[in-house]
Amino acid sequence: MNERLFEELDWRLRVFDSLSFPTLILKPDKIILTANQIFLQRHGVTLEHIVGKHCHEVFYGGDSCPNKVCPFTKVLSEKTGTSVMRRHTTRTGKRLYEDRVFSPILDDDGNVAYIMESVRDVTRQKNLELALKETEAFVEKVILGSPIAIVAADRYGHILLMNPAAEELFGYANPFAVRHITADQLYPPGIASSIMRQLKDNKGKLPAIESTIINSIGERIPVELTASIIYEDDEEVATVGIYTDLREKRAVEKKLKETRAQLAQSEKMASLGQLAAGVAHEINNPLTGILFYATLKLENLSTEDPERADVQAVIDDVKRCKEIVQNLLAYSRQSSPMKDIIQLNAIVSQSLTLIRDPKMFRNVRVEREFSEDMMLVHVDKNQISQVIINLVMNAVSAMDGTGVLTLRTYRDKAANRAYLEVIDTGCGIPPENMSKIFDPFYTTKKPGEGTGLGLSTAYGLVKENKGEIRVKQTSAQGTTFLLEFELYQTIQDIEPT
Repeated sequence: MNERLFEELDWRLRVFDSLSFPTLILKPDKIILTANQIFLQRHGVTLEHIVGKHCHEVFYGGDSCPNKVCPFTKVLSEKTGTSVMRRHTTRTGKRLYEDRVFSPILDDDGNVAYIMESVRDVTRQKNLELALKETEAFVEKVILGSPIAIVAADRYGHILLMNPAAEELFGYANPFAVRHITADQLYPPGIASSIMRQLKDNKGKLPAIESTIINSIGERIPVELTASIIYEDDEEVATVGIYTDLREKRAVEKKLKETRAQLAQSEKMASLGQLAAGVAHEINNPLTGILFYATLKLENLSTEDPERADVQAVIDDVKRCKEIVQNLLAYSRQSSPMKDIIQLNAIVSQSLTLIRDPKMFRNVRVEREFSEDMMLVHVDKNQISQVIINLVMNAVSAMDGTGVLTLRTYRDKAANRAYLEVIDTGCGIPPENMSKIFDPFYTTKKPGEGTGLGLSTAYGLVKENKGEIRVKQTSAQGTTFLLEFELYQTIQDIEPT
């Protein structure tokens, strides 16, 4: 019997010594009863040196335990195991983390006879955990601080995250999006499923593509989209989309395109202007001779002479040719502008009074929306009147004599610019004609109804006066031409610096 008891005790001691964690057996009063070999080796002590001492004497070398919270009392009262994380610094300054597990050893009556305390070094795991938290915090700062919109959704399309840039782009607050929005609601119909197909076809990576999103007010926004699928153990768990707003880029590209078109138009006009000037001068002299002799011939014919009508037709056609020559000279800027300082509203009003055929306005209502601001411009008023008259007559012609003609003036003091808009309710300009409307001799009117020099001449005159002319808007509901001039600044207008 004693031999079996000894063998059982020896077996338990062997198990205790073989534990891979440093372990103590404590009495209920925290007195050390024994320790396993790895504990002795780890702390560099002998069993005789620590048996009979309190645990805090061995761990901290003091007369009392420095820990305000110790699970020892809880294990005694509740008779269940528990653990606590301890952090301490070695003499060399190294920070260590220990997980101390307290387990009760009960007697035959179910009372706590001893407590086993195991000390597990979790420094490496804790450092990894801290590094992971730091990495997560850094990534979170990068995502939240990114100027690029980032949206994450789970495999079912429910929104998991919208960073502030995405909140601004889509118009949803992150908490609202997480609770109420799915990924497919961020796109026009069918786009989200198309993107997912492309993602899966490209092994979860989607290079930058141009797409369209829909914000909270239903506005369609062009974006550049990069997306990826997040996998966990080869299982799809989430998707991430990165969005770049293309509205500003598109606006810049449009402005650049318009600028290039204007430059090309200016170069074309300069070349054609030189040609027009040469042609005009060569034609003008023989026309003068023809007109002189035809007029002389007409004066010598009696009123009943059958040739009189033919000679008059020659004279009328020659005068029309001379008018075309004058327009060519104006287009080629062969005349020097006589500039004066004048109120823009006054030029517009004077121009309307110079329309030769007031009957053409019979079924056209003219509305004047003149700004009350002072808008002085330094221009040749006769040349600009010619431009305005041409635009007005073109507008009335486009409305086929019936509609509303609006003349609107305004200014941008900060930009130092004055503006005139000539707005009609006509048929508009077809897109295929837009690049040709300022070309000389280009017209959509029937033969004999126009020379095609009106807008090209207007373009040359406006440029001569350092202004700009362009089509601001055109559609089936009408066209808006915009004239732009530099504001003339008086001494009172100049703000002191």
